[in-house]
Amino acid sequence: MKPDSTVRLRPDKRVLFLTKDPELLRRQLAGELDLTMDDLAVEDLLDDVNTDAMTPAWVCFSYRPEDIARDAYAGLIVDGVRLFEHDALARGNFEVIVSGLRKGVGSSRETAVQAEKWCGIRLAVAASFAPIHAANNINQGVLMADHAVLARLQAGEAIALEEFTRGYDPITRLIVEQGGLFPFAKAVARGAVELPEPATGRRPMTMAEKILARHQLGAGSGYVKPGDALVVRVDGGYSHEFTTAQVHHFLTEEYGPDYAISDAANFAVFEDHLIYADDVPKMRGFLDKIEILRRMQREFQRHTGVRDFSARDGVSPGICHEVAREKLVSPGQFVLATDSHTCMGGCNNALTWGVGATEYASLIYSGFTTVEVPESIRFELTGRLPEGVTAKDLMLHILLAYARPQKTLKRVMEFTGPGVATLSPDERATLTNMATECSARGAIVEADEATFAWIERRRPGADLDAMRRAAVRADDGAEYGGGVHRIDLATLRPMVAHPGDPDRGVPSDPTNGAYVDELGDVAIDIAYGGSCTAGKIDDLEFYHRVVSEAVDAGRRVPPGVRFFIQFGSREVEEHCRERGLLATFERAGVRLIQPGCGACIGCGPGVSESPDEVTVSAINRNYKGRSGPGRLYLASPLTVAASAFEGRITTYRPGMFGAAG
Repeated sequence: MKPDSTVRLRPDKRVLFLTKDPELLRRQLAGELDLTMDDLAVEDLLDDVNTDAMTPAWVCFSYRPEDIARDAYAGLIVDGVRLFEHDALARGNFEVIVSGLRKGVGSSRETAVQAEKWCGIRLAVAASFAPIHAANNINQGVLMADHAVLARLQAGEAIALEEFTRGYDPITRLIVEQGGLFPFAKAVARGAVELPEPATGRRPMTMAEKILARHQLGAGSGYVKPGDALVVRVDGGYSHEFTTAQVHHFLTEEYGPDYAISDAANFAVFEDHLIYADDVPKMRGFLDKIEILRRMQREFQRHTGVRDFSARDGVSPGICHEVAREKLVSPGQFVLATDSHTCMGGCNNALTWGVGATEYASLIYSGFTTVEVPESIRFELTGRLPEGVTAKDLMLHILLAYARPQKTLKRVMEFTGPGVATLSPDERATLTNMATECSARGAIVEADEATFAWIERRRPGADLDAMRRAAVRADDGAEYGGGVHRIDLATLRPMVAHPGDPDRGVPSDPTNGAYVDELGDVAIDIAYGGSCTAGKIDDLEFYHRVVSEAVDAGRRVPPGVRFFIQFGSREVEEHCRERGLLATFERAGVRLIQPGCGACIGCGPGVSESPDEVTVSAINRNYKGRSGPGRLYLASPLTVAASAFEGRITTYRPGMFGAAG
């Protein structure tokens, strides 16, 4: 349904403020209290409301939006108790929901928007929005505004719709005016709207701008600039069993049961996210729903003929992002998928990012999508990482120094400079993988011969010359809205992020393994190595470096500590088998897990079971409740492995275990 040309608050509806004070929130939900912007400051509102809190993993086991909405905000928990009970948001008769900074960080789950929309929310208010979440609001027809607009609405003012679209590119304005992406796409198909064609003149461009310019449909100039509204060709994409059911459901609803997609050979499905859910006691009650998701993905794959990376004999081929960089993503491509860590593919010098189920369904049907050209932020790396420091530490540094003050927000992160050559392709993948934790649009690494050789080894017969021609480099004089930032890798230290958010980084002292006063002496119950961020070949080599030193010194994982290592793909597992790494891990008492997602999304071995358990993990995000109810610290593979043997969070130092006694 198209929104009205003017927006006003309905007298029979309410506004919900997500306050930092849980009691105020409870009273609003109970109908005992109604607030206005006159009663609160923006600082009183929750920042970084993440999509895991809005729709935890188990809520996403339903694929119909009306079912998902019944447990909206089920992950917002205080003292072990849900603030939003079943149907609480729907019963509250709210039409506006209000929060602080960076609304919708975390996973690309469009279910978070669906949960609000199907409870009656038509306006989301925040100081800023994470880019994927903002796109999902637009695609679902949910309006967004800041707190000043809400104050005017609560004062009784009627505000023209164009104020809600001010600052949007012309195509996004059309999507909002049509009421969402599907109504817009249908209006385009019947010729009811005219698409603008930007005519940006010759200018130096960033890597992201070059890729988007190449993919623009229509009579473009060959040049683009930030803010340009484009219709662009998509080279490929993928979904997984957590998201495919919705894609299939939406396509069937919008285009009928006999729908066909544009180019099946360039798209794929993966079975990776829920492959080990039955290992988690709290997930076993949802196994029937999970099986429905798997069945619907198989149905979608048969219906469309997309490439099939399903599990065989219960074993996944690997995490979609890792396998995609191995098998699917090539330099210069534009690839979209239904997961926030799709940005990992940028390590192959491609432009890749996550989208919601609605946008993915639309683009896989048509072969194109709409894009507002984003600004970029450039990180020029120099020097070489010191011993014991990894790309994960670099990303925790960037999260603290650049993402927390919002310098990376909605921008594409470029990694260039001589320091890139000192990082392996796997370490570069860590950089691009965690762009989503920075609330960035995506990330891309400058290509070199190491990039091309890495891809060729995994795709025999790949045309290296074609890859070199397709690769992009930024032009001299390219403009960076986020600035150019030089980081000397030699100055970095091992870091750890406090529970709750990846940008709460604390540097450690690499000389003795002691942490600054902010961290103190933290005993652990679980050490977890795996996920798309830290389940690559180099990550397994990092774990093995520490484990082999410990085993040579006569050490094993101590009683009371569980150390899990999970492979990111079958290729990674095979590498470890061929190199003899598996035997060392087993001698140390490490529990090895076959490829796939797992503890990172609370659906596999390594999940905490009680609030007092402490985990140190090499995964990418540590939002409350994401990997169980315990406290989870983020760290590098080296720190995770060293901590597993010490029983407390500590940094790795060569020789730290001494000689065998």
